Amino acid sequence: MEILLGCDPEVFVRNSGVPVSAHKLIPGTKVAPYKVKDGAVQVDGHALEFNIHPADSEASFLYNIQQVMQRLQDMLPPNHGIDIVPSMRFDWEYLKSLPAEANELGCDPDYNAYTGEINPRPDGATNLRTAAGHIHIGWTKDAEKDDPAHVEKCRTLVRQLDFFLGIPSVILDQDKERRTLYGCAGAYRIKPYGVEYRVLSNFWLKSPALTRWVYNQTHLAIRRLLEGEDCYRGTNEYYPGKIINTSDLSELKRFRETYEASIWGMIDTFEHLVEE
Repeated sequence: MEILLGCDPEVFVRNSGVPVSAHKLIPGTKVAPYKVKDGAVQVDGHALEFNIHPADSEASFLYNIQQVMQRLQDMLPPNHGIDIVPSMRFDWEYLKSLPAEANELGCDPDYNAYTGEINPRPDGATNLRTAAGHIHIGWTKDAEKDDPAHVEKCRTLVRQLDFFLGIPSVILDQDKERRTLYGCAGAYRIKPYGVEYRVLSNFWLKSPALTRWVYNQTHLAIRRLLEGEDCYRGTNEYYPGKIINTSDLSELKRFRETYEASIWGMIDTFEHLVEE
């Protein structure tokens, strides 16, 4: 089975060090992304978003990301720079001066892989804005999004990814504000080609080591699942939201002590990446 990985991360912008909205800074919208070599770029609220062509190797995944990010930076006006942070607060008066569409939070709904229900829409009455690092996994094409078999495959994989990506991300991504609005455990969208995993922030763009880690952890999660290791079902249906939704490091410590799943043999790697 060929597995393709894509992504559509978001980043913020600073002008001479000051946070500014990305509104109208570059071409491209949600409806009509602006195509560039190896992907596309667009404005998403106050952030910039980019996506890459699907990658079939770690090298191409990293290369596509680096190329599109550099193109995005080159498109910005002088003195403007990309800021890879999971959350940013803007001045209230500044936000009030911007168009309503720039201030709107949320777009199409996403779902909870544990309940199958739609996740609540974030409350827009805040000056907090967030930046995600969603992963797209493709293994099929033209699947019906309401096909029960496809839905179950997507939900099962997303729960597995919570163990391999979501829980470790609480160690690697110590920003707690984004998780008050977005990125709850099991957040996903079904796609005709597979699934979009919507739990992670953009923290993994900060270094090639973290980008490679995301790619390899995703493939490891899939391989283990195909080998019959369903971490969610194999741990008495432990709910990772106890850790992911609250950034609870004490709960994470208890989880590591209680569940000796083979994935935790790599916990030293997670912690080493934080130090890089």
